[in-house]
Amino acid sequence: MTRLATALEQGIEKLALALAVLAALAMTAIVGLIVASVILRKFASPLHITEEMVGLLLSVSLLLALPMVTLKAGHVRVSIVETLLAGPARMLLAKAALLVGTLFFAWLTIEAVPWWEFAYRLNLKTETARILLYPWMALLPISVGLTGLIFFLRLVGLIANADAAPDLEG
Repeated sequence: MTRLATALEQGIEKLALALAVLAALAMTAIVGLIVASVILRKFASPLHITEEMVGLLLSVSLLLALPMVTLKAGHVRVSIVETLLAGPARMLLAKAALLVGTLFFAWLTIEAVPWWEFAYRLNLKTETARILLYPWMALLPISVGLTGLIFFLRLVGLIANADAAPDLEG
């Protein structure tokens, strides 16, 4: 691997790790909000923002974890066809999967940006707690854009294929 590819892979991994840490913090915040709301329910009234904040935090935690899951190939896989193939056919299937992933996440990123701009322009807020939505929505194009970049860099061979079988590398 060249120096550029190594630096690129390390940079992508650090960025994905930072997003994964934020995802873990979001999950911790969910637990904290629920615990606080349950305790407050016993003595007074529960937090009025709990339901909406938990929904927002759950959504962003899933989005923020997506690049790291993709980078480490930690997602669920259905490999019925893959196990039946060997050699060049298996490599072709792997390349096709990377191409489909690249195109899907590129398309999703392109669609997410105007959606975010719409929320920003109209200053959209949640219904009950009136929490601004566009800061949360900004994470979608960032997350899916990075995920698409991971697929693309694997497709062109600039970062290693974490989930590739030994005969697929190279």
